[in-house]
Amino acid sequence: MYVVKISRAKYEYEIHALVKAFYPEEDVKVLSPESVVKDRAVRETTPRLEIFYGDDHVEIRGETGKREVLSERKEEFGAALYQYFSDLTGRKLPWGNLTGIRPTKIAMTMLEEGKSGQEILRFLRERHFVSEEKALLGLDIARRERAILAPIDYENGYSLYIGIPFCPTTCLYCSFTSFPIVSWRERVGDYLAALEREIDFTAEVYRDKKIDTIYIGGGTPTTLEPEELERLLGRLKEAFDLTGLKEFTVEAGRADSITAEKLAVLKAHGVTRISVNPQTMKDETLRLIGRQHTVAQVREAFHLARRAGFANINMDMILGLPGEQEADVAATMEAIGELAPDSLTVHSLAVKRASRLRDWIEEHGISMLLNTEETMRIAADGAEAMGMKPYYLYRQKNMAGNFENVGYAREGCFGIYNILIMEEKQTIVALGAGTISKRVYPDGRIERRENVKDVAQYIERIDEMIERKRVLLGD
Repeated sequence: MYVVKISRAKYEYEIHALVKAFYPEEDVKVLSPESVVKDRAVRETTPRLEIFYGDDHVEIRGETGKREVLSERKEEFGAALYQYFSDLTGRKLPWGNLTGIRPTKIAMTMLEEGKSGQEILRFLRERHFVSEEKALLGLDIARRERAILAPIDYENGYSLYIGIPFCPTTCLYCSFTSFPIVSWRERVGDYLAALEREIDFTAEVYRDKKIDTIYIGGGTPTTLEPEELERLLGRLKEAFDLTGLKEFTVEAGRADSITAEKLAVLKAHGVTRISVNPQTMKDETLRLIGRQHTVAQVREAFHLARRAGFANINMDMILGLPGEQEADVAATMEAIGELAPDSLTVHSLAVKRASRLRDWIEEHGISMLLNTEETMRIAADGAEAMGMKPYYLYRQKNMAGNFENVGYAREGCFGIYNILIMEEKQTIVALGAGTISKRVYPDGRIERRENVKDVAQYIERIDEMIERKRVLLGD
């Protein structure tokens, strides 16, 4: 266990994220005097690092002695802490001391301020210790994002997210709000009825605004039966004016949930973009991570989607899955290349506290999760060979290799919603259990309201969920 003691509550998140990035195998605790620590053993553990906040400086006391930072500003403190760990371990992190999930936002903001590419690259390298490769990637994506978002009316438009929290099974690495469909089949109708009330409320309160994008995610939306999808999509068409819709995405996701009948319903209701997500094209790994379908089923689901007329199909893959080596990543990329999807999202495995993966790591060790510069390169080269460009990027806590998630796409197939959710430039109204609505004001201020995660609670408390939105979305 790596224990950090701080003299008062400040920068806990940044400290935890940076320590975890350098020591991914350690359980990290950041303790302030205000912390309530029930485990006496943790309280009495000798800290490996102590941080003292003074009136105008910070002291970092650790294994290499004492360091003074002549400012408490986050940027200076973060730089000093990164340098401390880099000197101690002899390592440099690809994203330097950046701990937030949106590193491209820095480049985007600087572009909007009129800064040149060289100024942005220098700032990322010198102030945040970002590697040359990642700085160039961040700048490239920020430029592409600006061009893609140029037609979006942030003030008079909004995007709609609808969460379907059911899955065939829960994957080993997953911590999202999802419920096994086999246990909830009898209450899907109740869930849709609650969703319809949120849909009707949103349509009324935002009747003078236009929807730019709709994204139906989960969970796995295609766990719904064809008639249930018909009910949901039909209600959306009745409630909203969709004539100006720029993108309509449904995460078909799991191959074992995709049928020709469901795809026909999606196509008939104007869905323009879907996902068929293998995560890996290795059957052994699919079984290990709890996905009850085969590589052959992935191929068949993809071909079904093409035959149904979908010209914008995304596929997801995850780097760092248990036991997979560079050769496995190369084999997955080759198999995906043969299918020739229109976009590809490459995820670096993130170890979530609430996932079963934590238990797996305790038994097998974190060294079994391999993600390297080489695996990232294999994925990037594979996407380029398919004619794709990187168009959005985000990071998560505890990512294998301290890398990132990158979306690649062919021209004209970029996922607009994906950029909007990351760059936080447009209001997103989110409906369903476990979703979070985000209102973005013209001055850049952002307010959020969340729905309860539990499906039964969402159904029973739908009036409260609507009232939360009334407070958020009202003038």
